[in-house]
Amino acid sequence: GAGSAAYQTEGGWRQGGKGASVWDTFAHRPATPPGAAPPGPVGGDVASDSYNNVFRDVEGLRRLGVSHYRFSLSWARLLPNGTAPPNPAGLAHYGRLLARLRELGVEPVVTLYHWDLPQALQDAFGGWASPVLPRLFRDYAELCFRHFGGQVRYWLTMDNPYVVAWHGYGTGRLPPGVRGGPRLGYLAAHHLLQAHAKVWHLYNDHFRPSQRGKVSIALSSHWIKPQRMTEKNVKECQKSLDFVLGWFAKPIFIDGDYPESMRSNLSSLLPEFSEAEKKYIKGTADFFALSFGATLSFQLLDSHMKFQQLESISLRQLLYWINSEYNNPQIFIVENSWFVSGTTKKDDAKYIYYLKKFIMETLKAIRYDGVNVFGYTVWSLLDGFEWHRGYSIRRGLFYVDFQSHDKKLMPKSSVLFYQKLIEKNGFPPLPENQPIEGIFPCGFAWGIVDNYIQVDTTPAQFLDSSVYVWDVHQTKKLIKVDGVYASKRKRHCVDFAAIRLQISLLQEMHVTHFHFSLKWSLILPLGNLSLINHTLVHYYQCFASELLRVNITPVVALWQPMVENQELPVSLAKYGAWENTETVQAFVEYARFCFTSLGDHVKFWITMNEPSVKNLTYTAGHNLLKAHAKVWHLYDKEFRRSQKGKISIALQADWVEPACPFSRNDQEVADRILEFDIGWLAEPIFGNGDYPEVMRAWLHRINGVDLYNFHLPYFSEDEKKLIQGSFDFFALSHYTTTLVGSEKEDAVKYDHYLEVQMINDITWLHSPSRAAVVPWGLRKLLKWVKSKYGDVPVYVLANGIDDDQNMVHDKLRVYYIQNYINEALKAYTLDDINLQGYFVYSFNDKTAPKYGLYSYVANQYEPKPSLKHYREIIVNNGFPGPETPELLCPEEVASCAKCHFFRTRKSLLAFISFIFVASIVTIFFITYYSKRVERRYK
Repeated sequence: GAGSAAYQTEGGWRQGGKGASVWDTFAHRPATPPGAAPPGPVGGDVASDSYNNVFRDVEGLRRLGVSHYRFSLSWARLLPNGTAPPNPAGLAHYGRLLARLRELGVEPVVTLYHWDLPQALQDAFGGWASPVLPRLFRDYAELCFRHFGGQVRYWLTMDNPYVVAWHGYGTGRLPPGVRGGPRLGYLAAHHLLQAHAKVWHLYNDHFRPSQRGKVSIALSSHWIKPQRMTEKNVKECQKSLDFVLGWFAKPIFIDGDYPESMRSNLSSLLPEFSEAEKKYIKGTADFFALSFGATLSFQLLDSHMKFQQLESISLRQLLYWINSEYNNPQIFIVENSWFVSGTTKKDDAKYIYYLKKFIMETLKAIRYDGVNVFGYTVWSLLDGFEWHRGYSIRRGLFYVDFQSHDKKLMPKSSVLFYQKLIEKNGFPPLPENQPIEGIFPCGFAWGIVDNYIQVDTTPAQFLDSSVYVWDVHQTKKLIKVDGVYASKRKRHCVDFAAIRLQISLLQEMHVTHFHFSLKWSLILPLGNLSLINHTLVHYYQCFASELLRVNITPVVALWQPMVENQELPVSLAKYGAWENTETVQAFVEYARFCFTSLGDHVKFWITMNEPSVKNLTYTAGHNLLKAHAKVWHLYDKEFRRSQKGKISIALQADWVEPACPFSRNDQEVADRILEFDIGWLAEPIFGNGDYPEVMRAWLHRINGVDLYNFHLPYFSEDEKKLIQGSFDFFALSHYTTTLVGSEKEDAVKYDHYLEVQMINDITWLHSPSRAAVVPWGLRKLLKWVKSKYGDVPVYVLANGIDDDQNMVHDKLRVYYIQNYINEALKAYTLDDINLQGYFVYSFNDKTAPKYGLYSYVANQYEPKPSLKHYREIIVNNGFPGPETPELLCPEEVASCAKCHFFRTRKSLLAFISFIFVASIVTIFFITYYSKRVERRYK
């Protein structure tokens, strides 16, 4: 359902004989309420003008398809003076609304009192501070039951008595603005409880038999969690809930009296119920009506009532607590939602994702925790006056232009979201998100990533030519003998102990490929060939050859930017880095050296790995593209024929999804971000040789604003030809998915340059670093790549998530790998994506803390459960099921062209070997016996 409150939406404050309420008086005071919006519409004088637009509002309900509508009756409209006689115009107004709801089959849930006490009662008696009010409230309720009871099955006596009592009569923050301190606040609450009980008994005794309805009270609550999990803090959290929700819930649902924590802490401040009153109040609710959200949480909850603990918006935990505390009552959520900025119009993505979170938590409470929740009400149907915050925020599903005359309702994106949710009655599994069975093709690359391999060039003891004497008598140490040396021997790859360890760890994974980056700054410290680190080059040669020896293909990146100097030689970093065109030529010479030195062992090259567009100027990106293209053509012309390898660039490519899936504006923003994040470097290489048109058009537009002056360079026709097509495959790194919107909502997460609002779906799984786990984003990305750049071979060259190092079971990463690979399988089998390989990031926690499949503790590598899970997927080549056809793949051996002749002629070689051995043996015997005969003859 959906809800609203009379003062927030009705308007018509002087129409139809309505009397003044305390909110009318409060809003007309010269000083605006604290936190209210700048001068504009005054309070709820007009608000959404629902008084004059009953059919408009009901049409909104029809469009949503709700089962119920919660609204409140204006006490001052029905009884202008707070007491008889009633106002016929007021009775007719609500009669029309109820009749229209009945025509649509929408269940009315009616609140008798939602904060708008008639001013006449405040003036005459002092409002809820007076013991007279409970009787007057009973009289008002009787009028409502008699006139409307035949059409109403669910009644709420009042809304959020905590706010009325504490801020109306204690702090004076809200109407009637009485600053009576805690004592008057507790007294007002005492009278509110008595009033509620009188109305419940009135209905129970006189109206229930004929009208067969139910009556309760809408209680609001926050949720609180301990700062630290200590027994003292947990008790303080209990006390916080007692002082807000328990203040009213315990007398009604348990024993007719206040919580013990209140009685022991407040002593004489808290009024006392007589035993008769306790019995009278106990049990005066037919269900538990709960209000939770932006009215109280982080707003009207007094800070001292948190008892130094942490406020939270966990609805599921609150529902579980209510269920446990109040003996498993039937719960009706009668108000729940969050808010968006007052400037937000149509695309209220933030509101949608809070709504999604709250409804999901409600469903979890029902399904997993056994909580008996039978209804949910979103707040609110339409934008209105938001109490102490005025018009500075919006909470409606429908947008209202408060400055307009006709106050038309405009559906926001949240209307479409809620409408579909009601149709589906929750969140049924989407077919496209269900896992599939199947396997990847033969030759699929299963890899692991390490940004930079662990390099340890410490010489082995066998390379030391010195001679030592062991002093066994005194020092017990080896003593070097000066001037005496043994013969030297050549260096061998086995001398590097670090290589053997890393190779053994990789073998344990069963991966077929290993991706790492070279360190340009260490190989050529001066940026040119005048100084070469031959020891490091030899180490890389050994590492690559050892990988091949165990049948693992090295995937080597020439350059990967890092924090310090972008991993460029210092001489290049100091003079402009990629801004300087000399860096382009230096990169080409460096690449030539690497191809020459390592090309016999490396057949899978990456020119540049994950160049970060976030930290790249347009000039630097321009030069970077030219450098890549020149290196690709260098390999293609001078090395490909002899080395028979392949080469491309690897781009970081996280998916971007429109925050409001129904919004054209949000879709345009998402498309723009994809072009700036991926297309900037991809389009020139894989597309038309030039930058995306979206980029040029956007920069042309914003360059007209004085604030910006960004110019995207132009390629010459020759440069376009050079860059276009400079790839052998499309390599991408993918980690997460982000949501973007067009409406500015949160200044901290708003990008003024691209005019994009970053949005967070708080229902998504998140890692400790707050990276969202969104497996389907990978599949959407792969489909986008194919739609943009055709049927290009694709490698997911890095995909991984951080996790808490204290998590023993590594559950998040296991889930992540399982589901992302399954989405990759869908892309391959269902979308016909030419997917050639998948690599997990990262190898170990030593080089990539919190991301590794191996933990690294006390100089020891330990496999995590996610490693074993990944290995199982590799062994199965995917997710085979009972009906998956068996795929017979020829055994693959690391590339060795010279070995092919021998591998394909094993039988012939065995026969030749046999003949050779037999010949040797025959010759031996002939020689042996010939000599014996000769000696005997002599």
